[in-house]
Amino acid sequence: MRTDSRLPRVLHVLLHLEQIEDPVTSDLIGQMLGMNSSLVRRTMAGLRDAGFVSSTKGHGGGWFLARPLTDITLREVYVALGSPNLFAVGQSDDTPTCLLEKAANAATEDALNAAREVFVAALDKTTVADLANSSREQIEAFQASQDQTFA
Repeated sequence: MRTDSRLPRVLHVLLHLEQIEDPVTSDLIGQMLGMNSSLVRRTMAGLRDAGFVSSTKGHGGGWFLARPLTDITLREVYVALGSPNLFAVGQSDDTPTCLLEKAANAATEDALNAAREVFVAALDKTTVADLANSSREQIEAFQASQDQTFA
């Protein structure tokens, strides 16, 4: 099963954007994440629509934060990404008129909804800025030892 890693990847980008004064190009973000710059632009557009980032065009252009990371919860980022599915488990549609299949689907959907609620509630308790706060000293020491902006 293929996993959707957009949430942690985007959080990673947002954390770096906070540390960089100049706008960051889609190409540079794409290099960091190992993805095509057009996919970066589509992904970042959702964050722009949510008001988290903005962009400038032309020479010296790129992406930059539009809001402080202390004002952005992980839940808001998850929603801006379209609330990706958490599980591969889904409903059966082999016999859509069968009442027993409907009961099995309802029980499965109830459990999935409960799990989603717990996941979203946990995301709502944390801001993007909180992610770096717990290891700020280690991060700064590591970055001081590196020659590049992205790690």
